[in-house]
Amino acid sequence: MASEYQAHRCISSCILLLVGAILLLSAGTGSSASCYKRIFTFGDSIIDTGNFMESIGHNPSPIKEPPYGMTFFHHPTGRICDGRVLIDFYAEALGLPLIPPNLPHENSGLFPGGANFAVFAATALPPEYFRYKWNLTVPGSACLSKQIGWFQEMLHRLAPGNATKTVLSESLIALGEIGGNDYNFWLLSHRPRDIAYQFIPDVVSIIINTAQVLINLGAKTIMIPGNFPIGCGPAYLKAFKTNNPADYDEFHCLKWFNDFSMRHNQALSNEINRLMAQHPGVKIIYADYFGAAMEIFKNPYKFGIGDPLLACCGGKGYGAGKLCDKDAILRGDPANFASWDGIHMTEKSYKAVADGVLHGSFAKPPLLYSC
Repeated sequence: MASEYQAHRCISSCILLLVGAILLLSAGTGSSASCYKRIFTFGDSIIDTGNFMESIGHNPSPIKEPPYGMTFFHHPTGRICDGRVLIDFYAEALGLPLIPPNLPHENSGLFPGGANFAVFAATALPPEYFRYKWNLTVPGSACLSKQIGWFQEMLHRLAPGNATKTVLSESLIALGEIGGNDYNFWLLSHRPRDIAYQFIPDVVSIIINTAQVLINLGAKTIMIPGNFPIGCGPAYLKAFKTNNPADYDEFHCLKWFNDFSMRHNQALSNEINRLMAQHPGVKIIYADYFGAAMEIFKNPYKFGIGDPLLACCGGKGYGAGKLCDKDAILRGDPANFASWDGIHMTEKSYKAVADGVLHGSFAKPPLLYSC
């Protein structure tokens, strides 16, 4: 009986593997507009769709309760937002279903439309980098190398051997945004800000090295976004408020922090250009999240937003510094705000950024016309 049971389990596992490979290889497009069969994403809370919520199990967290998810899903989903995040808009525009998080189904999911490996609080660099080199303990553990490890385990399970290259050649890879937390954890701890410049080459290097790993696996289209204008974020505006008008730009954002983001973005863009030259057969798209987001701060009324420097939920920004949780008082309809909680954007803002990348001048070529 034991041998029959083991044989049955072996046959079942083989069938599941075969079905997974068939689904990945034959995944149809969701509409005639789609040109990718699937999307695989890596990053942090900007695009996490449920991995962090899965990782903490039954432990309590504000993101498990309203008002998170109130706008589109009408219940919390693990997104650090009132509704959809960037990757949701990309999937919808490309005619694909919303990309599921990897962790809830990492051992059994078939992921025919792709999978999301991004996790809230993730860094590009491993926690050891900050602990041993800079004496900083960062809260996240799902760094970029760990996410790539999950991805490779999934490919080994569902598309082993030559099937991997076939699957990746038909997929869009969204590598980020990642790296923002590497700076956030240092800067918002009020450590010497100039030290953060020393992180930039290491953060950029690990992003580019990861892109090279993906290319070696068979990826043919990779989108790599830059960092956001953090000097316009309510959390930074509150933490580094000054009485010196020279510290602010014409949009009332903190100059130093936006200049820092631009320094990162320029270094990343330079390395992307080198990678493109080395791999002319691979489409590598730089997504200018900084420029797309600045459109909101330059002309908020165009997007139906009142004060773009004020958070909707919690007290960060001009408020009392409270967290965004079930007890927080919303300042109004999230559709009228750029910031959800002081760090993360509202669905309204994410859609504006996504539109700039999909249709506008903030990706070359625009993502919707990239294939």
